[in-house]
Parts: sequence; structure tokens; C-alpha cells
Amino acid sequence: MIPLKDDIELSRPAVATVALIAVNVLAFAWQVLGPGVNLSVQQGGAIPYEILTFNDVAPPDLVPPPLTILTSMFLHGGLLHIGGNMLFLWIFGRAVEVALGPARFLAFYLVSGVAAAISQTVLSSFSGDLLTPMVGASGAIAGVLAAYMVLFPRARVLTLVPIFFFIRLMYLPAFFFIGAWFLLQLLSAMYSAGGSGVAFFAHVGGFLAGLVLVRLLRRRPRYHAPHAPW
Repeated sequence: MIPLKDDIELSRPAVATVALIAVNVLAFAWQVLGPGVNLSVQQGGAIPYEILTFNDVAPPDLVPPPLTILTSMFLHGGLLHIGGNMLFLWIFGRAVEVALGPARFLAFYLVSGVAAAISQTVLSSFSGDLLTPMVGASGAIAGVLAAYMVLFPRARVLTLVPIFFFIRLMYLPAFFFIGAWFLLQLLSAMYSAGGSGVAFFAHVGGFLAGLVLVRLLRRRPRYHAPHAPW
């Protein structure tokens, strides 16, 4: 299923979401035009061994580990990778930003991404796959999806749905679309053989972090004391 747009009318521009997309696109342009995608992933990706030991492995990282968790969130492994992530961030991030406010949204996004990387690192420590770098905004965006589901469960998402050899456009409730997405990530994390190259546990960790964080950061209505009867 590919989301195309939602039906929420925003009360103001989502400047933080646009800024995040711009930074990701610029970072990918640097990857392609600079060191190349493969080398940049090694230099700026979050490598579980480095995060656990605080030791850099060749080639030298852009920043000392474990700060590579932050750089990894803005690097991608290819055009389809960044294209899909930015599509999801554009569709679901703007409404969440307007609900939280730009500063809280940025904090929410970064913390979700860090939680996602830590989740994948923990899994890698058990599986023994400690040298495969993680890159991509997927973990942080998973947190955004969780926040969207909590804040706008009845919103409708125009979705491109392939049905056998046919493609249909239909509006799906946000709760159903995101719930189905999370279930797919969870099943993939549990039953993936590990060779897919996708950090499914990062998606699960980012989503669960988002469920918790949105309840801590969302704005609460102000309380107005009732007028005294006298």
C-alpha cells in the first residue's frame, strides 16, 4: 500500500517537516555527488559494534560513535529508500507537527530515531550482526506514524492498493493503514531471516517510542476556571 495524501486541513505551514525533508535530500545529494552511497553509509551509518564499544572502525566516521546514530538518520541507501521515506514523512509528519508544535515535533522525531537505532542495535547484539550499518529516516518516521495514529485515528488516507493485477485508489482510515503497516513490520522483524537488509526492529522500536512520546509531548487544552456564581 502506498499513501498519496490525507484529508486533514492544516491550520499553518509545517516548516519543521519541510526542513527535515530538505536536510535529507541535501544529505542524499552529498552521498551521491561526494563519497558515493556505499562509502557514505559506512562513514555515517550507525554500526552496532561502534555504538556498543564507542570504537570507530574503518573507514573513519563522520562523527565519533555513538553520535553516528544522528548522522545515520539523514542518510539513505538509494533513491527508492529516500523517496519512500520522504513520502511518508510529508504525508504524516505535517499534521503531527501542527499538533505538537515545531520544536516538540523535532525533539519527538530525533528521540524516536534514536530509540529505533538502539532497538536495532540490541537485536544485532543478540544475532551477532554487529558490523552492518543502519541508515535511513525510517525509525524516526515510524514514531511519526505512531503519533499520527494516536492523534488522528479517524483521518482518511488516500492509498494506492495493488489487488492482484489491478491497482485501486481508496481512502483508508489512518488507524487501519498505520496498524496494518506496523503489523507487517512486526511480523517481518519476528520472522525475517536477517538477509533482507531492512532494519525491521528499528521500525518497531521507533513506533513503540512514538506511542509513548506523543502522550508526553502533545499539547493539553488549557483549563479555564468557571466563573463564580456571585
